Amino acid sequence: MKTATIIPVPKSSAVTGLNDYRPVALTPIVTKCFERLVQTHIKATINVTVDPHQYAYRRNRSTEDAISSVVHTALTHLEQKDSYVRMLFVDFTSAFNTMIPQTLITKLSSLGLSSSMCNWVLDFLTNRPQSVRIHNISSTTITLSTGSPQGCVLSPLLFTLLTYDCSPIHPGCHIVKFADDTAVVGCITNRDESNYRQEVEHLEGWCRENNLCINVKKTKEMIVDFRRGHHDHLPLHIGGSEVEVVDSYRYLGVHLSSNLTWSNNTSTLVRKAHQRLYFLRRLRRAGLGRAVLTSFYRCVVESVVCSSINVWHGSCSAADRKALQRVVKAAQRIAGVSLPSTTDIYTSRCRKRATCIRKDPTHPAHALFVPLPSGRRLRSIKCKTTRLRNSFIPEAVRLLNSN
Repeated sequence: MKTATIIPVPKSSAVTGLNDYRPVALTPIVTKCFERLVQTHIKATINVTVDPHQYAYRRNRSTEDAISSVVHTALTHLEQKDSYVRMLFVDFTSAFNTMIPQTLITKLSSLGLSSSMCNWVLDFLTNRPQSVRIHNISSTTITLSTGSPQGCVLSPLLFTLLTYDCSPIHPGCHIVKFADDTAVVGCITNRDESNYRQEVEHLEGWCRENNLCINVKKTKEMIVDFRRGHHDHLPLHIGGSEVEVVDSYRYLGVHLSSNLTWSNNTSTLVRKAHQRLYFLRRLRRAGLGRAVLTSFYRCVVESVVCSSINVWHGSCSAADRKALQRVVKAAQRIAGVSLPSTTDIYTSRCRKRATCIRKDPTHPAHALFVPLPSGRRLRSIKCKTTRLRNSFIPEAVRLLNSN
């Protein structure tokens, strides 16, 4: 039941080395079914709120929440005088494959998982026969007792439980996690970066203790600084290597820019949407009805245009919104039906997401929706800049108050 066949899947079209392959494990169907039963039991036993800033594999959490947390933290801090933000986007080398089962079991036991279940997880992760298959050729079988194979149902949950104690040690720093995608947000005032650099050193030490290796080549840093004449930032080093500073970074599917504008993100989405409109035209030429064309548009085109729309649409420029709306108008001409605008979709989703957060006291953003003494309205968030005023949380508060 623990035997796995590894299928190397290329991460990109241009493969230059073994690290460009993702080792996906094929395990027996019976094992996957049993893993789901164990996963349900672990979630019911362990209090998952011990790590509120882990947004992966939890109810009422999504990539939108993780991105909003990073952006709102930065925007709020930039309201202060003589302040800037350094964002470190950490990339781990084979995060799932380097887990030490004994270390994980110690943490599961401290979280309240029974000894019998801990023993089952330990047995599940150790002495696993594994071979690699490429086309019709298979390698010899080896036995592993480290890591959890990618493709197993339990692997993501076990990794999030392994990282539950990876938390910031300084109040001016924030660590936001979505599985193994980790972002360190350093809020810096008066050019004092000591807390931020200590936070990064503490993260390095935590990784060494838990047998996780930071890939410095793929780890990037983005500096958001709107002060005039202050751009001489000292580089950050991890493991003796300098971390590359970038002006834009694709974080959980959304392109963040150092100037906190969304033109790069919207242009990418518009380009993808126009590519998919080609297939919508082919379906119309094939004589398919309006209902099918509308369903295809919502599934294939609108899902791209509105990806994480709560995070960026409120702060988009007028030109970006026109570009998005041109995609909708083109789809309307092709399908011959009326379609909702991106602004209407944003308003509806923003109000719906804010309502879900308000109903969840364990959500990290729940404390931002503070009701007034009357209980009929929410306390507005004080904003000095348009950047913060148009972001998700302040806009969501205004929408709920207007409703």
